[in-house]
Amino acid sequence: MSVAPAPTVLLGNRFARELPEMAVPWQAEEAPEPQLLVLNEPLATELGLDPARLRSDEGVRLLVGTAVPPGATPVAQAYAGHQFGGLVPRLGDGRALLLGEVTDVAGRVRDLHLKGSGRTPFARGGDGLAAVGPMLREYVVSEAMHALGIPTTRSLAVVATGRAVRRETLLPGAVLARVASSHLRVGSFQFARLTGDVELLRRLADSAIGRHHPAAADAEHPYPALFEAVVAAQADLVARWMLVGFVHGVMNTDNMTISGETIDYGPCAFLDAYDPATVYSSIDSGGRYRYGNQPLAAEWDLARLAEALLPLLSDDQDEAIARAVEVLDTFRPRYEAAWSAGMRRKLGLPAGADDAVVTPLVEELLGLLEAGHVDLTSFFRSLSGAARGDAEPTRRLVLDLAAIDGWLARWRALGPDADAMDRVNPVYVPRNHLVEEALAAATEGDLAPLGRLLEAVTAPYDERPGLERHALPAPAGSAAYRTFCGT
Repeated sequence: MSVAPAPTVLLGNRFARELPEMAVPWQAEEAPEPQLLVLNEPLATELGLDPARLRSDEGVRLLVGTAVPPGATPVAQAYAGHQFGGLVPRLGDGRALLLGEVTDVAGRVRDLHLKGSGRTPFARGGDGLAAVGPMLREYVVSEAMHALGIPTTRSLAVVATGRAVRRETLLPGAVLARVASSHLRVGSFQFARLTGDVELLRRLADSAIGRHHPAAADAEHPYPALFEAVVAAQADLVARWMLVGFVHGVMNTDNMTISGETIDYGPCAFLDAYDPATVYSSIDSGGRYRYGNQPLAAEWDLARLAEALLPLLSDDQDEAIARAVEVLDTFRPRYEAAWSAGMRRKLGLPAGADDAVVTPLVEELLGLLEAGHVDLTSFFRSLSGAARGDAEPTRRLVLDLAAIDGWLARWRALGPDADAMDRVNPVYVPRNHLVEEALAAATEGDLAPLGRLLEAVTAPYDERPGLERHALPAPAGSAAYRTFCGT
């Protein structure tokens, strides 16, 4: 007999109550033999949850959604989305459930959400399930992003279900339990706008303001202020992606959060070699979401948010459009400012360094990295050594020695701070070949490589003995890397 867990967690149902038009009450499918693969104990503690209880049978059943506390209302959320430029009016959580909201130890409200928990009314012919590999990928990459200081949804646990999932072959199934400040997306606003119900759109906007951007409530015009806050958050987020070489892979409007957190780690990856044209996703045949196009893709998605918000921006259509355009026009300067400030930090340059000197220096460097197919992470980490006087590790990474020697001389003349550089340039990121190695081993039941990978990427700035492989680029001659969405 299934027994609901004792109150290890109190789950609110705020989204289900406030926006019932966008919530379909639903239950997770039974997991035949649930087995906890990995639990994020620090995150559990941050949420006010007892890791020992989550490891128990009842805790594991909570993590797959089959035993939820009394009063909880698990729902599949409704949203729309532009997928690779084409609008799909009704997407929603096809294989996911919002279990409810948790108030963490700092008093913040956060969603507890499942992926791979079974078909919902939004499944559109899919099986609603997930395999071990893609769920562990999201666990690893999202926790690495968090450790890098990049706003992100978090991963609480991955539980094997004991059910086989058919993809190209039969694979072991799993459920990911993840945490977010909310799962409101650009696609959420598109869905509300497409209903034609302006009051629903207003309630959604009010919820987003209350949850993420409370300062907008005090603005003279709260809804343009909400849009401005989302634009600012996304400009900063994408700049952070670009600075560490992160390629999201599927920047559809249903994958852009209102909070400014990174969400939905499907065919994502980190650059092996610096190249703005890099595409890893097997489904992005046109390169729409290539690494160098991510800022423009974000701006395009934000334009779709502006369209959805128009009825709230002004009662006069022309004025609403003018306000939307005025705010959207701030994206590029905000992004450029965030990226430029971040690049200065990566180069260890003082705040007062002259833009007329720094800008061409950065442009020259990126040209050298692209021409030489240089590993972005290794190069920037090696630069702190060059700032301390040992330039050989940096020189070995670049083919054009005369060019890099000249560049290093001009850069060192600006007085870079090596210690500050070590605080922003990671030693470890989830190297693509090591991610694949760890996921393949985990699929066969060996979690040791996953554990070593997590040890490296969750403390990315601290070089440690025994993790040397995790600091190295992909081996020479490796095949071109491709990622898959896992559905």
